[in-house]
Amino acid sequence: MAKLKIVKFGDPMLRKVSRPVEEITPRILTLLDDMTETMRDAGGCGLAAVQVGVLRRVVVIEVEEGKVIELINPKIISFAGEQEEAEGCLSNPGNYGLTKRPKVAIVRALDRHGKEIEIKGTDLLARAICHECDHLDGKLYTDIQIRPLSREELS
Repeated sequence: MAKLKIVKFGDPMLRKVSRPVEEITPRILTLLDDMTETMRDAGGCGLAAVQVGVLRRVVVIEVEEGKVIELINPKIISFAGEQEEAEGCLSNPGNYGLTKRPKVAIVRALDRHGKEIEIKGTDLLARAICHECDHLDGKLYTDIQIRPLSREELS
């Protein structure tokens, strides 16, 4: 596994729409592993392939230590409720904004074996699913933030 370079805010790459994965190849499996290592090293709970310069619809999420969720070609199929919380991004380190996201999100995707899966996320997992799926469509949390948050507000 290798740590990858995270693309930072301001780079036009983050505004591009990622392409679907047509076939799960060894290269995609390596990407999943490298993204997990990169996300953990950076202290994040989610990472989209576009954030490491790869325009493919691939996401990794880990909101519970040791339980990595790998999503290939994810699509949010339903959501419910609402939560208003602080949100940050590994591509925008040290900055946070107050955003409104669904309290519950259900995503359908393929796992690393090509099997279709459905994940129901609540609270932080729902937020992470929405945040990472937005990345795949060239959207950033700052596009929906209610307002930026100062470090003092996060304490």
